[in-house]
Amino acid sequence: MRLLVLGGTEFVGRAVVEAALGRGWEVTVFHRGRHAPPPGVRSLHGDRTEPDGLTALADGTWDAVVDTWSAAPDAVRDAARLLRGRAGRYVYVSSCSVYAWTPPAGYTEDAPLVDGASADAGQTDYARDKRGAELAVLDAFGADRSVLVRAGLILGPYENIGRLPWWLNRVARGGPVLAPGPRDLPLQYVDVRDLADWALGAVEQELSGPYNLVSPPGHTTMGALLDACATATGSAPELRWTAPETVLAAGIEPWGQLPVWTPPGSDLHDALHSADVSRALATGLRCRPVGATVTDTWTWLRGIGGTAPRRPDRPPVGLDPETEAKVLAADGGGPGEGVPGTTP
Repeated sequence: MRLLVLGGTEFVGRAVVEAALGRGWEVTVFHRGRHAPPPGVRSLHGDRTEPDGLTALADGTWDAVVDTWSAAPDAVRDAARLLRGRAGRYVYVSSCSVYAWTPPAGYTEDAPLVDGASADAGQTDYARDKRGAELAVLDAFGADRSVLVRAGLILGPYENIGRLPWWLNRVARGGPVLAPGPRDLPLQYVDVRDLADWALGAVEQELSGPYNLVSPPGHTTMGALLDACATATGSAPELRWTAPETVLAAGIEPWGQLPVWTPPGSDLHDALHSADVSRALATGLRCRPVGATVTDTWTWLRGIGGTAPRRPDRPPVGLDPETEAKVLAADGGGPGEGVPGTTP
């Protein structure tokens, strides 16, 4: 297989490149040159946001293209139009954010989509940018040669958002840790390497259409995630399981200040942790256990000095120590809350 990856040097794209190389595929990476691609690829430079920025892609043929772009849809439109006669299939890494807010619990790929998206638009907001890019791919490659990977929460090595790295570093510091409850809160995410494996399998199987691409709902829980962080880092934190009402009353922002966590029963939790993924499972999605994702992310994080890279277009995540200490002091704590595997 000959694969072209647009990007391919940071998080999702890098995982796709490494998975393709592991399969023995011939990989070309088109990027701006800001980060080194994995060894073993053919590297082409260009900035798709600049005039003539796609010149390096004027020649060449590929069995498939993987594109992870998340800004202006017209950049995807231009690339897809340029490549439609020279690539067999276009795999676009989209997002579950393309569904109209708020999607109901258990939503499938047939759920209503956001309004106002256009393939010809400049950058607007994340949901419409992703949907506009989907439309651009469909226009150039048609429904039969397009794969729309509607990912949810993505975790794993090379993460450049900072969600799992923040939890790992916080748990590694030890001491009392504000653990947002309930402990058995179901979580849904996908390891970036499992996403990459499924995307390449979609190319091999000649799949098409949209797929919700996350683990099954309840693949892990908030408690299992933080226990895995403690095990991976070798620390002994005192996990102070705190009621959602207490967290919210303190003005703490779910998802942003407490990454991954969303209050149970909320629209946010339904949207981020309850997608129906039966279509992806039926076509080969396999999800590794949370311990593997957490341990491998910690190994990578330590290997780069403990500070994860961060995309400049995304806000920082995590709770500041002062706010955490204030909430913990006001809420107190119960015996056994810091022991992995116990129930408060």
